[in-house]
Amino acid sequence: MSVNGKIAIITGAGGGLGRAHAFFLARQGARVVVNDLSHEAADRVAAEIVAAGYEAIAIAASVTDEAAIAELTARTMQRWGRVDILVNNAGILRDKSFAKMSLDDFRLVVDVHLMGAVICTKAVWDIMREQRYGRVVMTTSSSGLYGNFGQANYGAAKMALVGLMQTLAIEGDKYGIRVNCLAPTAATQMTDGLLSEGHLNLLDPALVSPGLLALVGEGAPTRAILCAGAGHFARAGVVLTQGLYIGGGEDAGERVVQEWDAISERDREVVPDYGFTQAERELASAETAATAAGMYR
Repeated sequence: MSVNGKIAIITGAGGGLGRAHAFFLARQGARVVVNDLSHEAADRVAAEIVAAGYEAIAIAASVTDEAAIAELTARTMQRWGRVDILVNNAGILRDKSFAKMSLDDFRLVVDVHLMGAVICTKAVWDIMREQRYGRVVMTTSSSGLYGNFGQANYGAAKMALVGLMQTLAIEGDKYGIRVNCLAPTAATQMTDGLLSEGHLNLLDPALVSPGLLALVGEGAPTRAILCAGAGHFARAGVVLTQGLYIGGGEDAGERVVQEWDAISERDREVVPDYGFTQAERELASAETAATAAGMYR
């Protein structure tokens, strides 16, 4: 699962998790573009990586600025001639309960997390298609996968990134582009005041970054959601139960309620290969029921 010699862009790498990602990939032999909104932070991390004997350059830009990200990509191509890895890590928090959250704060978080990842991925997508190789990591979160009080904006953006991953992985497959999600738990500026000092010490961002090797290496999967924190790694998935054919009729709603447990039975749940799997399953179930009723011959 080597990344030796690969060119990697990491957004939001001026500190915390992004810095840990940049150092990890550099130690694995990747040439790293350290991106951050702050020129000072990006320069500092790139200088630290170079001082440690690895290759890195700093390019400051907001992930929501299309022109700036286009320039970042152009400078990377000018320096190294390709882009192999993109880690969409940049993000912000504006936590409040939904009742107290302004729509401006909702839009801002979605803009940075979701549209920032879209803008950065779009900037490198054609390059990866042409070179027939690419690795893209979206940073999702347990707040998106499972919900978290006070993070409606953040959770919505993070789950949207899973949907983006699902489709881009399908579209990029024939071009050798693999797209995955990382759901980290780490002590960063975004978690200040949320956890005890002991737990913060256990949640060193450097304990998350090793998961990147599985997601961006030569033999990386695609459409995987890797949860990582405190040195623990697990897989999450969007699953579909086998379900139950209910059919139509005036009492169909009542029968859905009555059969709720059977509809929800998880013993034979699957992870669909693509979104139309749901429709295929539904049509097959309806056709089987129709055949059994003598409607098909």
